[in-house]
Amino acid sequence: MMVDWVDSLLMPSSMPDMPDSRNWFAPPPAHRLRRFVASRRDGPFIHLGDRKLINFASNDYLGLSFHPAVCMGAQGALAESVGSGASRLVSGDDPMLHRLELKLAAWKGYQACLIIGSGMLANLGLLQALADRFTHTFSDKLNHASLVDGVRLSGSQSHRFAHLDSEQLEQQLLKHPARNRIIVSDGVFSMDGDCADVTQLLQLAEAHDTLLLIDDAHGTGAVGKSGKGLSDIAGIAGHARLIEVGTFGKAFGSYGAFILGTTELIEGLKQRQRTMIYSTALPVALIAAAETALAIIQKGEVVNLLHHRLEYFKQAAAELDFMPSNTPIQPLIIGSDEKAMKIASTLADNGFFVPAIRPPTVPKGTARLRFTITAAHTEEQLHALIQCLRTIL
Repeated sequence: MMVDWVDSLLMPSSMPDMPDSRNWFAPPPAHRLRRFVASRRDGPFIHLGDRKLINFASNDYLGLSFHPAVCMGAQGALAESVGSGASRLVSGDDPMLHRLELKLAAWKGYQACLIIGSGMLANLGLLQALADRFTHTFSDKLNHASLVDGVRLSGSQSHRFAHLDSEQLEQQLLKHPARNRIIVSDGVFSMDGDCADVTQLLQLAEAHDTLLLIDDAHGTGAVGKSGKGLSDIAGIAGHARLIEVGTFGKAFGSYGAFILGTTELIEGLKQRQRTMIYSTALPVALIAAAETALAIIQKGEVVNLLHHRLEYFKQAAAELDFMPSNTPIQPLIIGSDEKAMKIASTLADNGFFVPAIRPPTVPKGTARLRFTITAAHTEEQLHALIQCLRTIL
């Protein structure tokens, strides 16, 4: 009887309205279907099946993920171990983590730094540690998903202001007084390539007695003369009201993230940030790669090369109606999902990898091609891309 009962559980249900794992999710329409496409990167190229395309979809803005010195730094650490084996608070807190934290804080102009497993983990855990149901958060509507989800999971009383609309933000701050309040914004916005006015946001934070959280993942290493990002350009790095998040997964060419702030803030996060406390520490090879990348960035040559390539692209593509952006993220609004996918496919047929970005990642009706310019691209490759775009458009 027991066997018959188990067999009955394994049989498909005869009730079509009864959900199981096969019909739990409603299938998305074909033009919204996301697919994992097996690919292999090869410097500035990407291999998709038997096709080798020039990669214009990578956030590796400085080309450091395949820089010989960065790879050698990781390989040296791999000779000793692969995984860290435990969380930082147990036995995974390698001295190299502390060394890199000190270097990052000094380079960016902050008192202290905390390295976390990823940008998503950093923002989820940071906002849950900072905020509770008595806290009011004020967020730009185009913030990255990690900030959006961090605010939601914190349980805070959430208010969203129109993209880059400081006047609406100030009205919300006046309307919702509270002891603990946080303004939350990306620095460089990943889908539009535009930048928050961090100076103005800090002025509002001071005037209305709030904290300011800036995620400058796409700015760190890529924006500003020295690659230090928006807080350095504005001269506000290290301010007591400012908390900054950065990442190793973009311009640094490695993996992981970090939080910068006052000594007191970082010590508080060590006691409260669950995504750090309960996560395995980053492998030392990734830390070694990031430390090597930092040294290369500080020399300046590769940052200058990125800025040169970006300026060349912007001048050559001036008539193609790209969205205004002074960052390596250069979006071209297409509109419909289907048209964006068709143009992306035509670009691939001509040797260029530029995926279409569609809702829900971007608002409905704003499907786009998101080009990312890197120091690894040559002027010849940029010229060929622009010529191809002119023909298609």
